[in-house]
Amino acid sequence: MKALEEFMQKIKPKSDGKFPLAHAVWDGTYTFLFVPGHTNKTGVHIRDSVDLKRTMIIVVLALIPCLLFGMYNVGHQHFLAIGEAVSGESVCNLFWDKFFFGAMKVLPLIIISYGVGLGVEFVFAAINKHAIQEGFLVSGMLIPLIVPVDIPWAMLAVATLFAVVIGKEVFGGTGMNILNVALVTRAFLFFAYPTKMSGDKVWVNIDLAEGEKLVDGFSGATPLGNAVKGGVDVLNATHASLMESVIGFIPGSIGETSVIAIGLGALLLLITGIGSWRIMLSTFIGGYLMALVFNQVAGDNLYMAVPAIHQLMLGGFAFGAVFMATDPVTGAQTNKGQWAYGLLIGVMAILIRVANPAYPEGVMLAILLGNVFAPLIDHVVIRSNIKNRLKRVKTA
Repeated sequence: MKALEEFMQKIKPKSDGKFPLAHAVWDGTYTFLFVPGHTNKTGVHIRDSVDLKRTMIIVVLALIPCLLFGMYNVGHQHFLAIGEAVSGESVCNLFWDKFFFGAMKVLPLIIISYGVGLGVEFVFAAINKHAIQEGFLVSGMLIPLIVPVDIPWAMLAVATLFAVVIGKEVFGGTGMNILNVALVTRAFLFFAYPTKMSGDKVWVNIDLAEGEKLVDGFSGATPLGNAVKGGVDVLNATHASLMESVIGFIPGSIGETSVIAIGLGALLLLITGIGSWRIMLSTFIGGYLMALVFNQVAGDNLYMAVPAIHQLMLGGFAFGAVFMATDPVTGAQTNKGQWAYGLLIGVMAILIRVANPAYPEGVMLAILLGNVFAPLIDHVVIRSNIKNRLKRVKTA
């Protein structure tokens, strides 16, 4: 490592030279590999190896179980679609065929996401003459995991470009954005291409040779789309029971289907203290309570009658609660505010999902709404704390 650091120092370009982009790229690479050596010029400095880049890397590591499972499930859904696999078969059956097929479909999306996003980051770093910002380390991984596997590459590139420029850079970069960048990407795709991103359909990749036909009865509907049509009975009939939804061998966006894989990521975030347990827990509580309310008033509405716990296991609810709602930049900061913030997201996600069956997946809109209200929630909590302290002072 010492030799590598000496080499990096040897090739260091001048920050005020003719090629500011070269210095931005060098600085981003150097601080990714080594602890930065610069500090503020005044004040007391407390330093350790856990800087913002390493914090972001831990989040990326937490996403790895979702990524690996998503790759396998993409291949699994493909082989189901063409009739070479059946639901409920052993995971070992065609394991490597499924995994490598999925990997070849998912990796280009990751490359496009990071390529476009980091390209924008480098350009803005050169223009503004500041260091590369670390925020896109996580967003670059989140974006491919919340889109269908067969999303056109150009569509993904345009959406990523829009999200980074409009959703973050115009606000001043990492730490200044008011909306989650990955969700801005999905929102752009949803409003620009509503028939492709509504939440009731998913693009299962089907590469068929000439003359081959798709198996009879195959549908690209997601479990949420099926639930709208026939409730829990249709979910069970289409291999999306509660247990199957938890395991994750169901159609859906790449990283959102397996609650087990999401749970492994959540565990790492909680152990390292990076993810807020208050936001995660309150989001699930809010969603569960809202789903219970719909269960009580369901009547003949089969979608409202889907059991509350099953609702939380479907779609992107769990993924959003763990990886999106807990974004430290766009989420609530105060302890009490995090409870209110999470409850709001959980309630709104199920409310939008069930009350508006034209858009079965409500998590994206709920979290974006929570992002907008997070500063107000924190403001109310802080003002309340100040008022209570003033009362104690007057009493004393």
